This record gives sequence, structure tokens and C-alpha cells, in this order.
Amino acid sequence: MIYLDYASHTPPCEAVLDIFLRTEGEFIGNPMSAHGAGEKAREELSRATRSIGDMIGVRPEEIIFTSGATEANNLAIKGIARAYGYQGRHILSTCLEHPSVSGTLAALQDAGYEIELLRILPDGTIDLAYLESTIRPDTILVCVSTVDSELGAIQPILEISKIVAKHPNVHLHIDAAQAMGKIPIHMARVATMSFSPHKFYGICGSGVLVKREGVVLEPLINGGTSTNLYRSGTPALGLAVACEKALELALANQGDWLAKVTRLREYLLERLTNVRINSPAAGSPYILNLSVRGIKATQCVAELSNRGIYVSVKSACSTDNSPSRPVMAVSGDKQNALSSWRVSLSHLTETLELDGFLSAFKGIIAA
Repeated sequence: MIYLDYASHTPPCEAVLDIFLRTEGEFIGNPMSAHGAGEKAREELSRATRSIGDMIGVRPEEIIFTSGATEANNLAIKGIARAYGYQGRHILSTCLEHPSVSGTLAALQDAGYEIELLRILPDGTIDLAYLESTIRPDTILVCVSTVDSELGAIQPILEISKIVAKHPNVHLHIDAAQAMGKIPIHMARVATMSFSPHKFYGICGSGVLVKREGVVLEPLINGGTSTNLYRSGTPALGLAVACEKALELALANQGDWLAKVTRLREYLLERLTNVRINSPAAGSPYILNLSVRGIKATQCVAELSNRGIYVSVKSACSTDNSPSRPVMAVSGDKQNALSSWRVSLSHLTETLELDGFLSAFKGIIAA
């Protein structure tokens, strides 16, 4: 097997699995229970929350544990829209967003909110001048992905946040699922941020929403005592501690892993022929989007899968058989967008695996 779909899911590392099992075995009480076992579990949850907050530079009370980045995006976007809807119903976003963002925005549009998509430059970044000119008195939210999951375009979050900060009624939500643990993230003036540890060798089924102090959300889930007002339900202590461990390892190794993946991307680019590279040169090296003229993306992915090589068409959560919106935005070519697919790399990837992929890929093109 040659796995080149790490943007969809990464395997949990052994240290993360070990601490998850150890935590689940040692802390058997419900963290919200009043007895001694509950208090012990609650103290461990508080410790892990403080640790995560310290690593990303936020206060522990600004952290909300969720079931994943999808829930975190829904909670942030719907929560802000409903809490501040009395100030306006205009929301800005992009065509580059993950389905958990674009789908949430579509639901809000059906509920009467006005969703406007920002202009994207050829390098996949937001047109900052257009953003500044598009914010209105009734704008309440700007939603952008730090790194988009199809092209790997890196947005200038610091510059975006400075523009948003000029408008006190506008909140900035960033989806950091493809960025956390991989590249530096700017949190200045960001109202909410989502990420999920299964993107950096943690356990699937958990996520984090950072909600900065002073930001109000309307909850999605009601009923049941929890650690905060915004997300009801029994806290999953084992998943929180596992998230802490995965984040610790990812941040400690971020520079080394980034350097290795950058070399792997360069190795691929030097050897790929007869392809169109859709990813920007300055994008995340973890994601490489490409297309082959005259060959549909689904065909390429299926042929590679038959050979035990796993890549993906668009995001794993996207609708099949539709053109890639990000590729369409940067290329303006619908056929190219239908032919585009994604290779995503990891520090676990070896050049021998890339050689196997290249060999199989050349055979498919020649057939």
C-alpha cells in the first residue's frame, strides 16, 4: 500500500494511542460528577485544556472540545450568525472552503442570511483590497480556511484579521484543520478557530473550537451539564488528553516535518511530466493538486487505487463528479477542474513510495 491521502486522515501515532488507553483506564469517572472519581477526571481535563491553550496561545476557557472540525465549524458559524443576527445578516467567505463551512453557509442562506464569496487571486489567496471594499455595516462574519484542503493555498490570515479589526461588528472565523501542527498560525484578532487532531496523527472523532473571550455563540446542542455553556454533553476525557499529546508532538516536530515534506514535494515536482500543477508554488507543501488533460479525476484515482496507491479527488467530504471549486477559481477552466485530484504528503512518506506512485501514474497516462 502507498498512502498519499494524509490531508483526509492521518494514522494516530503510538504515543497518542497509548495515552488515550491509559487515560480511559485510569480516569473512570464522569468529569461532571460530584464524587471523588469525577473530581479526579475533572482535574485531568482541566490540566489537558490548560496545556492545549498554552501550546496555541489561548486561555483554557476559550477552548471548546467537539466531535471534530466539522462540528466546530458549524458551532462557530451558526453560533455567531444567530447570536449577532440582530446586527446584520451579511457573511463573507470563499469558494475554497471545506464542505463543513460551505454547507453551513448554504443552510444559513436558506434561513435568510446573505452569503457573498470573495474574489480569489491566481495564487489562491483572497484579494485583500476586494475584501476591504466588500465589508458593509451589516457584515457580521468572515469565514476563511487558513490552508485550503484542495489546493493547499495559504491565506494571509494576519492581513485579513487587520482588515476585519477595523469593523467592530465583524467576526473572523478560520478553519485551521489543514494548518494546525503543519505551519505557523496567526491568532491575532481571530474570533473563532477550528481544528481536528486526526489531521496531525491524533484520534478521529474529536475536535477543538477556540472561541475568544467576549465572543458570544448560540449553542447547537442543548441540555446536559458540561464544561461550558456552548457545547453540552459529557466531556470525552481520553480524547482531550490524546488531542493534547498529538498537538504536543506535532508542534515539537513542526519544523523538521515541514522541511522533509517540502523536500518530498520538490522530488515529486521534478519527476512529474505531462501534468498541470494547480497548487500555488507558495502553498502548503503537504498538498499537491494536479490534473491530466483528457483524463477525469475519478478515473485516475480509481486506477491508482486498483494498484494499491491511495490519493483523493477534492476533499474527502466533497460531492463526487462535480468540478473542484478551488481549481475552477484559480484556473477558470471547468475541464481542468473536473480532471483535478490531490496528492497529500506526510513526514511518514518515503521517496520509495513516491517512486512507486510515479511509475504507476506514468503507466496510467500511457495506457
